[in-house]
Amino acid sequence: MRREAAKSKGGRAGFGFAPSVRRSGRTILRNLGVAAAMLVMGALPAFAERATVLAQIDLPHNYYFREMYLPQLTTGPSAVAFSPDGKELVFSMAGSLWRQKIGSTSATEITHGGGYDYQPDWSSDGRRVAFARYDRDAVELWQLDLWTGHETQLTRGGAVNLEPRYAPDGKRLAYVSTGGSGHFNLFVADVNGDRLGAPRQLVASRQSAIARYYYSAWDHALSPAWTPDGKQIVFIGNREVAYGTGGLWKIDVDKPGEPVLILGEETAWRAKPQVASDGRRVLFASYHGRQWHQLWMTTLDGAQPLPLTFGEFDRTDARISPDGTRMAYISNADGNTSLWLRDLVGGAAEPVVAEDRHYKLPMGKLTISVGEAHGPQPYQLEPVSARISVIGADGRAYAPASRWMHADDGFDRSAQKFENHYFHCPGTCTLIVPRGNARISVTRGLDYAIVESMVDVLATPTTASVALRSIALPERYGAWTSADLHVHMNYGGHYRNTLDSLADQMHAEHLDVIHQLVVNKEERVPDIAGFSTHPYRDAGALIVQGQEFHTSYWGHLGILAPDDHLLEPGFAAYAFSALASPYPYNGVIADLAHQQHALVGYVHPFDERVDPENPAPLTNALPADVAHGKVDYYEVVGFSDHKASAEVWYRLLNLGFRLPTGAGTDAMANYASLRGPVGMNRVFVNVAPSPSPAAHLLALKDGHTFATNSALLGFEVDDRRPGDTIELNAPEGLSYHASLRSIVPMDHFEIVHNGRVVAALKLDGTRTSADIEGTIVPDASGWVVLRAWNDHADPHVQDIYPYATTSPVYLMIGGAAPKSPVDAKFFVCWLERTLESAAARTDYNSEHEKTDTLEYLKAARRKYEAMQ
Repeated sequence: MRREAAKSKGGRAGFGFAPSVRRSGRTILRNLGVAAAMLVMGALPAFAERATVLAQIDLPHNYYFREMYLPQLTTGPSAVAFSPDGKELVFSMAGSLWRQKIGSTSATEITHGGGYDYQPDWSSDGRRVAFARYDRDAVELWQLDLWTGHETQLTRGGAVNLEPRYAPDGKRLAYVSTGGSGHFNLFVADVNGDRLGAPRQLVASRQSAIARYYYSAWDHALSPAWTPDGKQIVFIGNREVAYGTGGLWKIDVDKPGEPVLILGEETAWRAKPQVASDGRRVLFASYHGRQWHQLWMTTLDGAQPLPLTFGEFDRTDARISPDGTRMAYISNADGNTSLWLRDLVGGAAEPVVAEDRHYKLPMGKLTISVGEAHGPQPYQLEPVSARISVIGADGRAYAPASRWMHADDGFDRSAQKFENHYFHCPGTCTLIVPRGNARISVTRGLDYAIVESMVDVLATPTTASVALRSIALPERYGAWTSADLHVHMNYGGHYRNTLDSLADQMHAEHLDVIHQLVVNKEERVPDIAGFSTHPYRDAGALIVQGQEFHTSYWGHLGILAPDDHLLEPGFAAYAFSALASPYPYNGVIADLAHQQHALVGYVHPFDERVDPENPAPLTNALPADVAHGKVDYYEVVGFSDHKASAEVWYRLLNLGFRLPTGAGTDAMANYASLRGPVGMNRVFVNVAPSPSPAAHLLALKDGHTFATNSALLGFEVDDRRPGDTIELNAPEGLSYHASLRSIVPMDHFEIVHNGRVVAALKLDGTRTSADIEGTIVPDASGWVVLRAWNDHADPHVQDIYPYATTSPVYLMIGGAAPKSPVDAKFFVCWLERTLESAAARTDYNSEHEKTDTLEYLKAARRKYEAMQ
């Protein structure tokens, strides 16, 4: 037997209870009102062309359940079931179902449809396999007849249908569906040959009396498992549970009544209980008391659960063999997903490896080599890493078996059938794809032009050589280092990331620096054991560890490069918990971080315009923390609405606060489905390549930066660059140089002075390049920035729309400080609202906590009052 072991060298969260709404493929926290538009922005576009994947699911925070519950396209196995005799397995892998005899290394592809197939279950008569097929805008249940090879669609209607489970006698099917409600509910239907009878909802719909942040107000019922006698179903439910997907419940199938709680526990989508053939034991996945999912056992009577497996990685999606002697499960011990068998007694384990694969379609071997082109043709190619998307002749996405497959979380249905899928390639990669025309798209960060091509995959090995060309800014603007200030190495995803594999992603995205922010997911912190104050370097990649401090009451903080320890606990204001108090407020945390020489920033700031006169709750502490000098940078470009975030930034700049722009993707880098790869939202820092962490942080704090998800920006005013100050005795004309290089066409290229566009700059015919000189005449002290942005989404940018901005060049005219009474009044009103909310709270742990918090806010308000 082979030993399964982890190998390693080494959303964003927070609980508050503002109502939420989804837009543009992400969740928006509606804790802010909507203000009238500033003149410089105009109306925000609707972005209707980009919608979230499976938007019919009516739950908040789709980036959690999408990754942790919905099946995802992975190159490794993702779900498994035993044959009735226990001698074979059927499992999902690479979008198809596969059948393999235990002890063999040969696997046969048994489904290959127009979509992606997942979650198989084998009927007790050995003839049928039920499974879930994701195709276009729905996940429907299908059935495969193993004797004839015929496939039949069982459900229709455009819902999301998941986790089919045959009853022990094969006459009924239990499954989870969003049909009729948009919420995950448990249904049972009769199976009549290749038809499914009328579904019956097993657990009554119910609204919880407790407020929830990550989950719907409606209870859910997930992951059905039949008892051997077919009389009961065990499932996961969250009745009156604020955090997590809830505990293990059971319910009678024929006379449902009220479900009975087996085990009260916080779970996170992956518990997936299975009842053993003895009708007593229940196997499930849990992270209770630890950081990763392992396999546990309880009983139908709720006996004290005990773990069966251990390790700093995930074991999930377990199934017990029909004879009850062993289990099959999915592991990410080596990074990618893999399939394992393990004896229940003794723990001997062996991998199930599909070395010899028999495909349903004629396939070919495709080798892709990527290099950077130097000079005119015939040019020399220097091998480089890159992000690659391959769509086969069948319309499905493909990747090498050894590489992680990733997917976007939203897309334009009018432009493509499925969301973008991609993998990171170290320079040369080989994959198996259907014969015929395959589409290839190659991307390397934001400073290389995207290359797209078609290749005819033949029966004999096919090769494709891709030449990338740099679109770097002119040398006059200096040397740039690109950084993502907001990355979570591990965050509950399908894969297991290490610093080595994170660096592999960095190289392919041509990213120089990552700030790996340790973060809590529910009650666990997956990366806490690997936290170190010593930077990681690998072939030019620099990874610096820090943390994200969570409180959706005050706003989330990024803490970059603390030099001693993590701040624990890393959260506050968790309602319905012992840590419900809003103390410590963010200013306290900022002080503790600064004592460790860390930088502190506000991350993913605002998803909507802020209107202090709107009656909606307004508790974000940004203006208070800026007034008190606690904030070192601000994610203008991040997991938020860039224009809404910029509007608040402009108001602060108008009052003389010097606040540089940063950028962070908030990438959950071990996800199979994420809103963008590391470096999608990145900040370019004007500092020499391969900088020391100290030099990089100093340049960031000084504002020698631009932030972007698309265009590169070069900007000089009077030979000064972003972060610099220009002092004038009186208003006069200032010459400027403005450059743009972009991987996608840009709609707008502008210079903004004190919140108003003072120059609309012309782009070339492709709208991807510009080098412009001119003159502006600023009329008051303040600031100027260069920015570029688009009205709509672009499929090559996995964000709500392309956007880029420099940090300010500051202006001091006649020695006068910047003034803006209107903006001062705005923040006075804001803080009055925040004070009102904070004063009304009754969950402070002491009167001192309340007094300290209110005095901090009042002192900030007085600062803004003095600016009116």
